[in-house]
Amino acid sequence: MLNIHELMQGLAKTRPVFHSEADFQFALAWHIKETMPDCEVRLEWKPFPKENLHIDAWLPTYATAIELKYPTRAPFGVCHNGERFKLAKHPSPRRRYSFVKDIERIERILYERDDIERGFAVLLTNRKSLWQDPRPDWECTDDAAFRLHEGMKLSGELSWRPGSAHLKNKRRKHPIRLQNTYPIQWSDFSSFCVQKNSQFRYLAVEVGK
Repeated sequence: MLNIHELMQGLAKTRPVFHSEADFQFALAWHIKETMPDCEVRLEWKPFPKENLHIDAWLPTYATAIELKYPTRAPFGVCHNGERFKLAKHPSPRRRYSFVKDIERIERILYERDDIERGFAVLLTNRKSLWQDPRPDWECTDDAAFRLHEGMKLSGELSWRPGSAHLKNKRRKHPIRLQNTYPIQWSDFSSFCVQKNSQFRYLAVEVGK
């Protein structure tokens, strides 16, 4: 049985930070092959050949699909093992929506294909605003339905607040419909002795039928 937390904790020992989302995707795939040599790994897999839909990682050996997100917050700069890392800034509302969309996408694949048993949506970040308790009026924010702070539960139909500017974006305007309920629980990944945005945590949501 594949254990996503064991994989993430093992990865953190050698790669506690990444340059980009693509770097994170490749590093996790490499780590999977190193720790489980018999596991087949496919990147940018298309579950539906006629659609322009790609899944970050497909593990046919374990009938498991994995989607990864790596939203970061600047300023952050560190030198690790002689390699310099300087991260970009990604807006939280869009990243929340995209992560929940990953869960919906994995659900669809699981229910429409017989050869997939489960999936994981994984979000790794140094943005404290994603895991911390939000401000008191968070329920009035545009992205209240997509909040990912500790203790939240995602379920049912989720959409932007009426009048939100995000509703004008063709890629992110549609509601997200989840068939199951997903409790939000964060885990520590890594930390650095720098002043700004030095803690990394991850959220791993398991999706099953």
